Order: sequence, then structure tokens, then C-alpha cells
Amino acid sequence: FFRSSESEEEEEEEWQPKRKIAKRPGLPKENETKPKKVAAPRTAVARKKKVAIKEEKDVSFPIAPVEDNIMQDLKPNKGGVDTTPKTLKQMPEVPKKMETKSFQGKNINDEEPSTSIPVVGNKVKLEKSEEDFAFDEPPFKKIKSTTSPEGKPVKNLGGNKIKEEFEMNWDIVQTLSDITNVEPWVCANLIRLFNEENTIPFIARYRKELINNLDADALREVQQELEELRTVAKKTHTMIQKLKKEGKLSGCLYAALLNCRTLEELDQVSAPYKTGSKGTKAQRAKQLGLEPAALALLQTPMQLNLFSYVRHNTKGLSTIQEVEAGVQHILADIFAKDKDTLDFIRKLCQQRYICIQSTLAKVSSKKGSEQDINKFQLYHEFSCNIKNIQHHQILAINRGENLKILTVKVNIPDGVKNEFCWWCVNERWRPKQFLKPELMRILRNSVEDSYKRLIYPLLCREFRSKLTSDAEKESVMMFGRNLRQLLLTSPVRGRTLMGVDPGYKHGCKLAIISPTSQILHTDVVYLHCGQGFREAEKIKRLLLQYNCSTVVIGNGTACRETEAYFADLIMKKYFAPLDVVYCIVREAGASIYSVSPEAAREMPALDPNLRSAVSIARRVQDPLAELVKIEPKHIGIGMYQHDVSQTLLKATLDSVVEECVSFVGVDINICSETLLRHVAGLNANRAKNIIEWREKNGPFINREQLKEVKGLGPKSFQQCAGFIRFNQEYIKNFCSGKQTELRGHALLTKAGAQGKKKSKPTPSAFQRPNPLDQTCIHPESYSIAMRFLLFIGGNANDIGKIDMQQKVNAVIQKEGLEGTAKRLNTTVHTLQLIIDGLTQPEGFDIRTDFDKPDFKRSIVCFEDLSVGAVLTGIVENATPFGVFVDIGVGRAGLIPVRNITEAKLSKVKKRRSLGLGPGERVEVKVLNVDIPRLRITLDLIRVL
Repeated sequence: FFRSSESEEEEEEEWQPKRKIAKRPGLPKENETKPKKVAAPRTAVARKKKVAIKEEKDVSFPIAPVEDNIMQDLKPNKGGVDTTPKTLKQMPEVPKKMETKSFQGKNINDEEPSTSIPVVGNKVKLEKSEEDFAFDEPPFKKIKSTTSPEGKPVKNLGGNKIKEEFEMNWDIVQTLSDITNVEPWVCANLIRLFNEENTIPFIARYRKELINNLDADALREVQQELEELRTVAKKTHTMIQKLKKEGKLSGCLYAALLNCRTLEELDQVSAPYKTGSKGTKAQRAKQLGLEPAALALLQTPMQLNLFSYVRHNTKGLSTIQEVEAGVQHILADIFAKDKDTLDFIRKLCQQRYICIQSTLAKVSSKKGSEQDINKFQLYHEFSCNIKNIQHHQILAINRGENLKILTVKVNIPDGVKNEFCWWCVNERWRPKQFLKPELMRILRNSVEDSYKRLIYPLLCREFRSKLTSDAEKESVMMFGRNLRQLLLTSPVRGRTLMGVDPGYKHGCKLAIISPTSQILHTDVVYLHCGQGFREAEKIKRLLLQYNCSTVVIGNGTACRETEAYFADLIMKKYFAPLDVVYCIVREAGASIYSVSPEAAREMPALDPNLRSAVSIARRVQDPLAELVKIEPKHIGIGMYQHDVSQTLLKATLDSVVEECVSFVGVDINICSETLLRHVAGLNANRAKNIIEWREKNGPFINREQLKEVKGLGPKSFQQCAGFIRFNQEYIKNFCSGKQTELRGHALLTKAGAQGKKKSKPTPSAFQRPNPLDQTCIHPESYSIAMRFLLFIGGNANDIGKIDMQQKVNAVIQKEGLEGTAKRLNTTVHTLQLIIDGLTQPEGFDIRTDFDKPDFKRSIVCFEDLSVGAVLTGIVENATPFGVFVDIGVGRAGLIPVRNITEAKLSKVKKRRSLGLGPGERVEVKVLNVDIPRLRITLDLIRVL
């Protein structure tokens, strides 16, 4: 679309969105990108050979300066060369590999998170359990030591040393920091945490002090950028190996390749050395032997005689014009691949007005349908500066272009071309000797040809790919934010619900579900075929029979008519004595789910059409548990989701689902396998094994029992344990029933054979319920939690009660948060998490802070709307250009982004941006009603 028809060289490569990063001077090499599988800390002897400054190296995680006095680290000795605890130093010297294992075989402390260490005298308290939660990794030295007093990143001694092929001339920590605007010490910690396969929910909740309290979105961005940098390093290595094999690798080229930070830069550096599948014009001219002539024109033009290259019998050299054209193609190719030349034209473009233009394609009026063409009405004559264009505009233009409805081009002013050509001829490529007029003409033509045929299309591709890449990333981030808001919609507990999947010809499918999500009744009613009155009797009978006063209607086909039907009956008090209310719920993905293997396993005896009605009802009862069964992209709350990178979209949405499920927590003894597989640290196989264990052995009593599940190793346990909950009442009832059985088993064991005594587990501590298992406190912090309970004089059985809250508040008011943390030898973040876990009421759900569905009794029609009317509604979708709100008229209204200001947003809710999200209740005023186009423009009054 923006290539010259003559361009042959550029036809070889597809235009792909790439991220462009600003140039930076080279930095020292970094060895933190990829850890070796076995990381052996060097011995004291080895270290003494190094210069004195080497003592600053450590494998510790640095933390933010504000945490300066909270934690103590392992103190290095006076020489600063050995940080091994005394208990380990007393052991006889062993080879490095064994020494590493002995150090890693026991975690330094099982009482706390790996971010904190209590130092008792000069000894470090060793873990009682033999299990290590970070095996095959360097041992953690906790938080900060005297070697990193400023909380800056500390380069380690080789535990994270990367393989030689991935070494680059830039420091990955500093580069990552520059791209993401995250402090370097945080980036250093995140690289190590990701290397150790920690999940984003685990890092965000239990490693706050190492990441300066970043949220999950920021962590995802850092992770994506880190993966991009590693891809660049990997591809650079592959290119170096290829060029070395071909004998084209020089010292200068090797250094230039190692300086590349983006795939774009790598392409630019390696482009001159690529061999095209079909010869370009320059390559064909070189094959004819014209390269010496082209180089002579720049170096020694006085000795150049082009007539000597004429060969009458050779195609391409038969006339002087063909020889001149060949020389011109070679020169144009040299100019277009020169780094200084490209840097100059890019800098020039940054200073000028470059705009992107779209017009209605000539062929579209014949081929495309009028409806499709009208969708892009805004872009039929569109022009915008590339610095100011919005993300949604770029995606709209790209879609229009793909549908052959729009023609798009990047407009670079002629002034740029003229200045560039003058600079090339008079500055960069000025011949070293006097040039004859005919040779000067060839040089000028070469520069113009290079710009028109090679450089201009390259610049257009760069601008378009950068704009598209940024727009795609914003679209994916917006989808992620919308999905989080939808998944965290507050559940409607304790109600019997009737789900209605509306339809005309095939009737409306009904499903009544109990407060515990059990299917009580399913049916089909024909409300829109003249049988409405007769069916009303059946509906009333069902509602009264199951004492159901809440109807949930899917927003698909026949939704408006079904809503009007129920609203009319409610207004006439037809369902008395029941006070019936209804709500509209998004049914996107319900049909796909109803025919999925997942639904067939869950509801084998039910017709697929009725399954969708069950799904619609459950979406109100527990949105998270129901929506995780559907692939996120089918929920349809994004912007141009089919036009963006599907790999990036899937990775981001899966990560958001994992974050939501983990932060809400799952009850291990009642949750479904589908929900369980989305918990951090678990996958489909582990979730299946947990369910099988539960079916075989009965309910889990405490978190320690998770370690008995096949395939759930120490690392998986560390990641998932804090997000798994245990209902204490349920477990107490189960345990009391088992008590007699256990006593009988103990008597049999005493009287019976010794062999059986060993094989059967005894009723030990791991079979007793732990009250802390119902909280968000991680098992690694249980000992601190118990010390804290002792300190405040509390009891673990009083978790979530008023008495516990009062005791905690009294101590914190007296000692302060930091003072208490220091006394317990832990971090403020860990202590805050423990306080939250102990004071939150039993069954606490973070979703209670989010919005519930909007229950209604009456209806408003589209035709009833008037300008100035004030209504309440629910946000359906959020985009960069505005927010769509369901105001109950069958068509969502749009609040343009200019009408959403900080003053109108709720002060109570914490917000990362000015955006509203799906599920939020808002009060709006109608500004405009466009009946022919079915468009409603709204103004935001306030968030309810």
C-alpha cells in the first residue's frame, strides 16, 4: 500500500509491528538474563583473588530505600568475602557442587517469606522441614545488606550468569528500567523472581517489598518487555552464528549487532548482509561486475570510465544507459543501508509534520456493501499528525484497509526529501575528488532513487508498524482492564435465581438454580408466539414453587421483548406475594460454552440450549466461577480484539484471569476443576490431580496436605498455597465425624503388626485444621503470624471477630506499624498482610467492593428518551474514545472520553486511570439521540 511498484528489495519482507526503542550509549555487559541450572556460589578462597571492590557483589534482593531499617540481612564478615552462616562454615570443605546442595537443601528460614530473616545472635535459624521452595536456584540472601545500603541492584557472583550466546553490550536491568520507567533495583529483582518461575499474583501479593509495591498490570508490562529483550538477544546470537558461518562477520559488525536493543535495529544492522531469495536490482548489478564502478564514483571519480564497462552482448551492460542505471542501483542500495544516512532522515522526520491519511478506496464503492462502507464514514477523508493520532483511530484505519474499503498513506513533506538529498550530495556522500557533470547527475539520481524506492517505503513501514504496535498494546491492556472489572463483579449470594435465555421461534429457555448453584428445574416457554398469557401461569407457578424472586435475562436475541414481558407482569404485581426483580446480563460466550466438552462433563443430561440458561443465571450468582469456563476473547469486552496480536492477547488475558482467581481465592474443598486450574502455580494437570485426591481421600484438612498431591512440588506449593482457602466450619464438621474412626484406627495399630504402622499415616499435625488456612496469609509467614498473635494476646480461633480487630488496632496504635514489624523482625508489607488476614471477617471476598448487577422492575423504550433526561445505567464496555453504558433501552449509549473527568469519578475507589470499567453503576444525562443510526450520546453526572 505504501510501496513503490518498482520496489523489489522490500517485497521480500512482510511488514510486521515492532517496538522501537530510543538509542542509548552502550552499557557494561550484564549477566543476569538467564540463570545456569546449577548455580554454585564461589568459595572464600576464590573470592580473595578478586580486587577489593568485588566485595559489593551479592545474590541478595535489593529493596526500596524506604525499607532501610526494617530488615537485617546476613552480615558479611570484616573482609567482606564470605556470607556463609557459621553453622555451615563449621562443616568440612566439600566440592563446589556438593557445597551448593548443602546450602540449598534447607531453606534459610521456614518461618517467614524469603524476603525476611530473623537473626538470632550470630546464627541464622534453619528450616525444620527438608523441603526447599526454590530448589535448583541460588539461595536467597534476604533483602538488603550493608553491601547495598541505597537499595540499588547488586550484581551477583554468578548465580544468575547468562550463557555466552545471550550476552549483549547493554545491561538488561538498565535497559528494562529505561523502557518501563521502573527503578533499576526493582527490575533486577523482577528478573530474578521471573527466572525462579514466580507467578505475577504471588509476586504482587507476597513480594511487595522487592518490587516497590507495583501492581499486577505493571508487572505484566515488565515481563512482556523482558521477553522482548530476550528475543532480541536470542535472534542476535542466531544472526552472529549465521554470519560467522558465511564468513561475513567482522569485529565492527559483531559490536554493532551486540548493541541492538530491538528487532528493528537488528534488521537494520543485518540487512546489508542478507542474501535475498530473488536478486534485488543492486544485487543483479553487482553480479554484472558494476560494484567497483559505483565505489570508484565516490572514492576516485577522476579515474572512472564507465564506457569501459559496456559489453554489447551482455544484458544489462549493452549500453552506457544500462551501465549508469546499474551503478545508480548499487549506490541507492549503499545509501539506503547506511546507518548515518538513516539516522539523519529519521531525525529530520521527528522535526517535521508527518501525517497519516486515509481515503475511500476507488474499488470499495463497487465491491463492499454500503453498510460496511458507512462504518468507516469518519475515515473517508481523514488526516492526522502521527504524533497526535489516537490508538482506536489507527486500528480502525488498519481494519478499513484490510477490508479494501480505505486507502492509507503516510505523507512526508517534500521539504524533507529536498533537505535530505542536499545533505547526501553535499555532506555525507560528497565525492573525495572533483566530479564530472555526468557523474554528478548519476549521484543525484542515485540519492533520489534511494529515497523514493527504498528509504521512503522504509520510513512508512516504520511509522505504521510503531503506531500499530502501540495501538495493539493499548487495546490488549484495555481488554485486560475490562476483563478484570467484569470478573470481579460482586457475586449475588443466597438467592434462588431464574436464568432466561431469550428466543423467538425456539422459545425462551429457563433454568432455576439454588443458592448453592444446583440446578433445580429447567424448562422452555414460548413468550413471543401468542402464548404469552398461558406461559405466564407456568412462570408464576415455578417462581412460587422454588421461592424465586430474581430473574436473570440474557442480552441476546429477543432480550428487549422478554424484558418488556417480565417488566409488564411485575408492574401488574402478577407474581404477588413475591416481589420479583430482574436484571440483564451479558450472555456473550454462553452459546459457545453450552456446546463445549466442559459443559457436557458438568451437565451431561441437559440439552445444550438449556445449559446456556444455567450459565446465564450462574453469571450473576458467581461471575468469576462461571466466566473462567469461557475463553476470555469470547466475552467480547475488548476493542478490535480480532485485529491485534492473538499471542499477546491470549497471554495477557490468561494472566488477568489467573490474577483475579488467585486474589479472590478458591475454597479447595468445593471449587470446580476449571476454577482451580487458573490459580497461580497450578495448571490443568495439577488441578485434575487435586480433584482426584479429594475424591479419593475426602476433603483437605489444611494447606500442608497439598504437598501430598502428585505433581505438586515445593515450587507449585509456594505459588498456590496463599490463594487456596479452607472453610473452617466445613472442616470441623468433617473432623468431628472422623474422630471416632481415628481413635479406633490407633487402637488397631497398637495391637496389630508393625509393618502397617509404618505404611499408614498417623493422625499428626498435618491432619489438624489450621485457622490461618482460611486467610490470605502465606504458610511461609505462619510463624510470624503466631508470634504476632502472641504479642497482641490473641487466639487463632478468633480470626475475623470484633475482639481480634480491637486487639490488633490497640497494638498498632501504640507501637505503630513499623515499630511492630521491627519487633517481629519482618517487613511492613508482610505485617500488613498478616493484619489483613487476621482482621478480615470469615468468608471475606474482595469482590464486595465492586459493583453488583442492576436489578429493575420497569423498562424505558428508545423512543421514550429525550435530551436532558437523567438515567442510571451500567458500564458495558470501555474504550480509549469513551465508555458504553447500558441504560435499559436495548442500545448502549456512549459517554465520550472528554466527558469523563476526575471530578465526576468516585473518590472512594482507587483508580489507576480516569477510565471506568464494566459493571460500574453510573448516573448519566442524555445529550443527543440519533434515532436513524440508533446512537445515544451521554454525559457522565457521577459514579454511583
